[in-house]
Amino acid sequence: MATQFNDATQRTIELIDVLWLKENSILAAFEVECTTSVYSGLLRMSDLLALQPNLDIKLYLVAPDERRDKVEVEIRRPSFDFRQKPLARACGFLSFSQLMEKVEGIRRLSLSSSLNPNFLDKVAEYFTDDPEA
Repeated sequence: MATQFNDATQRTIELIDVLWLKENSILAAFEVECTTSVYSGLLRMSDLLALQPNLDIKLYLVAPDERRDKVEVEIRRPSFDFRQKPLARACGFLSFSQLMEKVEGIRRLSLSSSLNPNFLDKVAEYFTDDPEA
């Protein structure tokens, strides 16, 4: 099977929990961290950006509400923060409760066939001081 990515990128993508696809294009990537390390999910996102710096997709870390503070601490680590595009600006946090609330609304209104991941930016929290984020 042919792929648009090099082997290292392909291996990283295969480790990501959820990909939102439209035909052959990746629109968004999600790491779901409920029992595993928040750091490992962020590291996969950071690896993807390092391997494909021009890749323009939405990145989200999904975790229980009570892990929000842990996500903020980890995403602000120097190894993620001192990148050309800091991970805190590129990867949003979605709490389980907020995501489930949106999913229920989508289900209720039967909107799933016309969805684009951009709506998640209104729900996601970005841990950056950058006003451009």
